Amino acid sequence: MLHRFWFKFARPHSSFGFGCGVTAYNYEDAISILKKTLFSHEAIPEMREVIKDVDVRCLDQKHVIPNMEPPVWRGVWYPKGYSFPSDR
Repeated sequence: MLHRFWFKFARPHSSFGFGCGVTAYNYEDAISILKKTLFSHEAIPEMREVIKDVDVRCLDQKHVIPNMEPPVWRGVWYPKGYSFPSDR
């Protein structure tokens, strides 16, 4: 079963602000996806909060919602443009 995670960071990231969204099997899988995609060249910033099974309707309607991928597949859905790398 997949879960939608919303990660809130202590400080804004230069590319996508205070948060990012990932769909994964569990927390460890979500962190692994972040390390392979958004943070492949830098450390994951300090997290302020992690919301498991986030209701995307509660996220920022003017910035996050228009700039996210569908959160139904495993991988990063916010921000757009970070496709999950192949495991080949």
